[in-house]
Formats: sequence, C-alpha cells, structure tokens
Amino acid sequence: MTSYLAALALFLSVDPSSLDNKVLVGYQGWFTCPGDGTGRWTHWSKGVPTPETLTVEMYPNTTEFDEDELCEIPGMTVGDKPAYLFSSRNPKTVSRHFRWMREYGLDGVLVQRFVGEIRSKRAGGDLVLKNIMAAALESGRTFAIEYDISGGNPETFAQTLLEDWAYLVDELKLTSHPNYQHHKGKPLVSVWGVGLNDGPGHPPATAQEAKDLIAAFKIQHKVTYMGGTPARWGTLSGDSKKTPDWAEVYAMMDVIQPWNIGRYGTIQGVDNWKEQVLIPDLKLTAANGQLYMPVIFPGFSWQNLKRNNRPNQIPRLSGDFLWRQAYNARMAGATMLKIAMFDEVDEATAIMKVVGRRDEAPAQSFWLTLDADGTTIPSDRYLLLSGEITRIFHGDREPTAEIPGELKPVP
Repeated sequence: MTSYLAALALFLSVDPSSLDNKVLVGYQGWFTCPGDGTGRWTHWSKGVPTPETLTVEMYPNTTEFDEDELCEIPGMTVGDKPAYLFSSRNPKTVSRHFRWMREYGLDGVLVQRFVGEIRSKRAGGDLVLKNIMAAALESGRTFAIEYDISGGNPETFAQTLLEDWAYLVDELKLTSHPNYQHHKGKPLVSVWGVGLNDGPGHPPATAQEAKDLIAAFKIQHKVTYMGGTPARWGTLSGDSKKTPDWAEVYAMMDVIQPWNIGRYGTIQGVDNWKEQVLIPDLKLTAANGQLYMPVIFPGFSWQNLKRNNRPNQIPRLSGDFLWRQAYNARMAGATMLKIAMFDEVDEATAIMKVVGRRDEAPAQSFWLTLDADGTTIPSDRYLLLSGEITRIFHGDREPTAEIPGELKPVP
C-alpha cells in the first residue's frame, strides 16, 4: 500500500521543470501566535487580538484543524464556543494548506520572503520555509522564492538578497528540492518591487543598481529571474519610475509579473485593463523575448488594517471579479498566471478556506465574510474557482467570460 501511495503521489505531482501554463499563488506564511515558540501574535493583530488591535479582515475556517493547530483568541467567541486562529510555524497547518492546493488542483506557490525579515527568519531556523519544503514534497506542489524588497535598506538590500540566496542554495539545498520551480533548466527567483515609484524608501534608487542586481542573479547565480514590477512598467507611467533607463531594467527580466492589485475594482475596470494594459504588455514582452505572468486577485479590503478605509472596498462579486480577470488574461494571450494570495487575510485577498457567513466569525469585532455581497458562499469557493482557472491555463477547460453554471454558488 505504501508503494502504491508513493507512486500515486508522484503521478499527481506538478512538473517543476517549466513555468509554461502554470498558475502559482502567493503564500505569505507570516502568521504566529503564543505557544508556537514565538510567544506573540504576528500579522493577526497589533498585540493580543481585540476589536481595536485586529489587523486582518477575514476569518479563516479552522473547523478542519486538529486541536494542536488552534490558537485560541482571548475574549472572542463564535456563538458560545471559543474562536481560533492558526500559526504558519505549525507544520501540520502548512501541510494542510498544501493539501488543499493539491485537492483543488493548484500548481504551487511563490513563497514571500521580505528582505527586512531575512535575518530573523534565519536566526529562527527558517522554520516556515522548511514547513513549506516538506509540504510541497508531500503534496507534489511546486514552490519558488519571491523576495519582497519593500522597506529595504538602499545601501544593503541587494547584497542581503544575494547572500541569502547563496545561503538558501548552499545550506538549505533549496534548488535541489525535487519540487523547486525551474524554467529552462534554471531555478526560478522572483524579486518583487523593483521599479516602484513610491518614494525614497523603496530601493533601488537608480536603474543601474537594478541592472546590477538582476545581472548578479542571472549571471552569477544562473537563475530564471522574475520581476514583480509596477503595473505600468510597460509605459513608464503611473506607479513606475519614469526615466527611459528603467525600460532597460525591465527588458533584462526573464519574466514580467506586474502588480495590479487595486488598480481596478469593477468588471468594467477589468475589461478596460485588458485592452489598455494586458494586450500592450503581452506585445512588449513578446518583442523582448520575455514571459508574462499577470496577477489577479479575488477582491480587496483592509478596514481593520487601515482604520480610515471602508470595508469591502473591492467586492468579490461571488467570484465573478476573479473569474473575469483570469478569462481576460487568457484571452489576451497570457499562458501563465499568479493569483494573489493564498493566505492574505490581512487585505482580504485570500483564496484559502475562510468562513462564508457572518455568524461563523467572532461576534466581538469586524470580519469581512464571503456573504458580504448578499450571496451565501461556501468556505472553499475560491479554492474551487482557482482550481478551475488553473484547468483553463492547463488547457483542460475552455475559457468563458462568465462563470459556468455548474460552478455558480447555490442560492
């Protein structure tokens, strides 16, 4: 029986050798709670979770979790029972997340690694990353590192990334992992944030610094380099740095992954984005000999994180918003896709299982639940849709502008 299960797992594994037709999801893995070795709540709240300190928007569905995965929230209840959250440091929980990915047919993840947290992650033994490595092997999903340079020290961030990558390769043997994502024989590395025009605190300041970083990764470390770029990278406008030498930076990247979260918020906006941005972007990347990975998201809200913002800022529309983005990307000619994000309940972009009804979330604070748009939505709705979107990019389902009837939520 053991050999049969091993053979079945191998058969069901995603091919890690190519990005072609892949749909990857962002994975934060940044949640902690007292009792997991950290002694604190991280990313759930500013201190102990209360209605005043909460910084997440959506309540995860933990009904499938084992007792040793649950972190009780002091003073919060669902009905007459305690309310719970989870820790990404628990290997059982990360394994569960990856098992969901396998069950619903998702290909794998881009593991978010923030430059400002690298030192603390390594000091703590890179426990979450090791959980991900084990879960990817167990589930047959692929994974790759995506560095986020937000808030990095302009003087040291590049060296920090390069030294950390050498550590991951040499000490953790990351790229030797059988499920590490490669493309054309080279391991994939994504660096998010190069070129963003959001002030002096966001490195690199000059195009030459950016070129040097990309060249070091591509030439010294021989990787396939993915750039998490501004949404308007192709026209050097909007959120992108503006001088012509930045076009040379973007042209050096093997894969372009523009960050368009919040750049539109309606179905009409999604359709406009296809004509105004996606199609021109794909023409430009084709001319540059690059791959293009659009980013789509299910909705957006951060009322708890940013207290002056309204809740449900970009409604999910029962999945229609996510689906139309995927359809438009495919019809524009994209052959791969990123979904942001798997577990980001902070900004309400999570596709993992979150509670569907308001009465399933703690009564003591604000939570944005899946019924916010007036439709009863099952907890696994966005895993299901993401899996079907993946089938479209695999060529196993015909793309349709509207969600097919059999995938519509039951009233």
